[in-house]
Amino acid sequence: MDGGRINAALHRIDAALARLEASSRHPSAQSGDAETELAARHEQLRGAAVRALEALDAVIAEHET
Repeated sequence: MDGGRINAALHRIDAALARLEASSRHPSAQSGDAETELAARHEQLRGAAVRALEALDAVIAEHET
């Protein structure tokens, strides 16, 4: 993957995370249990995204050297 495609992919990931975080700050009129489950799922997905980005960063760094 060339640098431009990598940067574009990282920008899309960053934008998606920003949308997820913004939506978590403005919850809909859901019940307390559903909201709690959604918040837990958000944290789980956020953690998975962070781990995936760290792995991607390691692969990119490995190929840059």
